[in-house]
Amino acid sequence: MEVFWFLPTAGEGRYLGTEHGKREVTFDYIEQVAKAVDTLGFDGALLPTGVACEDSWVIASSLVPLTKRMKFLVAVRPGFVAPPVAARMAATLNKISGGRLLLNIVQGGDPKELAGDGLHLTHDERYEMSGEFLSIWNQLFKQESVTFKGNYFNIENSQLHPSTPKQSPALYIGGTSASAYEVAAKHVDHYLTWGEPVDVVKTRIDTVRELAKQQGREVKFGIRLHVIVRETEEEAWAAADELIKYVDQHTIDEMRKKMAGFDSNAQNRMSDISYKNRDSLEISPGLWAGIGLAREGAGTALVGDPDQVASNMKKYQEAGVDTFILSGYPHLEESYRVAELLFPKLKD
Repeated sequence: MEVFWFLPTAGEGRYLGTEHGKREVTFDYIEQVAKAVDTLGFDGALLPTGVACEDSWVIASSLVPLTKRMKFLVAVRPGFVAPPVAARMAATLNKISGGRLLLNIVQGGDPKELAGDGLHLTHDERYEMSGEFLSIWNQLFKQESVTFKGNYFNIENSQLHPSTPKQSPALYIGGTSASAYEVAAKHVDHYLTWGEPVDVVKTRIDTVRELAKQQGREVKFGIRLHVIVRETEEEAWAAADELIKYVDQHTIDEMRKKMAGFDSNAQNRMSDISYKNRDSLEISPGLWAGIGLAREGAGTALVGDPDQVASNMKKYQEAGVDTFILSGYPHLEESYRVAELLFPKLKD
């Protein structure tokens, strides 16, 4: 089992849905979280991307010389940088970090945000483009010269630096659509899902695994979850309630309005889970959907005492999950709680 943490490059705070207790993004603070990840026993951290985030490539590059062992799972959106250029960027960062780079291939779910960056493609077109991007990417790391002509990219005799190892940094991708499953099965090393009940996650894993098998490939699996762990179950649920105490109906309505414009199947599903269960947010034992009321992206959290959270993680592991990408508010303090309370239980 690998356990990753999260670098809050879009800012964070003690509460959701409010400016109260907010922490501004500063490099000093992100460095503190990264050094906690590096020293507490996490395998690495996810760096998100998007208009609200500090640039994932720049932050990862800045943190490499300040850390020793953590891996950087850098979120990348195909279509904004040509595949050979992105591959050279990745190869360089992987080299200077001593092999600590991983790539999360992100499609984006907000057409307005994507249009602001010059990308005007439908949901399925973005996955089709990602398939071409990854096909070129994987060929570049395997052969000396690549020529490719598709619907989105026209590459002639492209090359990486001669000293680049013939092995790409590990690639991750998520999504719950047929398009996402197809790209994952054909091109990446790890398929990621957001936190839903174990039976739902297992069905998704089985689907991607079978599609990969048809391609003569094997894929590993990861899950993106928040976590609220305390010494007792009562304290954990009290902390969950505290986290959303400023989330009122207006906040929920504004988030729903924003999500209505998204075309991401996974995001719409995550938002619906939180909204439809807002009167009873524990959607399965120890899995809480309160975060999705006021935050886009991953909207569920594992809540409980250390034994309960570890038990639920092991159930996902039995379903096929290899990697857990966790987070908690605030990320600095919660990284220590997870390391101190949860890690010993995961070793049992």
